[in-house]
Amino acid sequence: MPDLLITLGRTMGFALTSGVNLYATVAILGLAARYHWVALPPQYDVFASDWVIGIAAVLYVVEFVADKIPWVDSLWDSVHTVIRPVGGALVAVATLGQQTPTLEALVALLGGTIAAGSHLTKASTRVAANASPEPFSNWFLSLIEDLFVVGLGFVALKYPVAALVITVLILVTIAMMIRWIVGKLRGWRRRAAVA
Repeated sequence: MPDLLITLGRTMGFALTSGVNLYATVAILGLAARYHWVALPPQYDVFASDWVIGIAAVLYVVEFVADKIPWVDSLWDSVHTVIRPVGGALVAVATLGQQTPTLEALVALLGGTIAAGSHLTKASTRVAANASPEPFSNWFLSLIEDLFVVGLGFVALKYPVAALVITVLILVTIAMMIRWIVGKLRGWRRRAAVA
């Protein structure tokens, strides 16, 4: 049971961060595997390649800059609406290790869904921030997102069970926010139909 919780904590934690910043997530995984920051199972070696780390680092720098520019960040996020969930699914399967095809498919679906949820939350928050006339909210949100990815990445590596709890709490919060927003939209729609 503890091994399952450790695997789930890392898998779900890195799927969540992949939806916010896939390239930082992959770079963190690669550096952790390469420099043995923590004892990781052998399946993490897939991230330790010079090419994987280098490409992830370069793309992270591009995203770091793009994320600070209003509307460029939303364009970047729209391009990544497919990339981040697919990346989250691939990260989840890679961190799982060699399993049955059925379990790998289920974990890919879980990882992709978690990454899609965190990506859509990030992207919609950014669109709302872009409506603000000043640029500082964009910079602030971008830095918070970067710190979140690094922070949860560290927790997932060092304390995977804590990462599992954090990830579940964040996912529950996202689900509650969606439910609240949908309820508000239905209420507005009903009032508009009556008027």
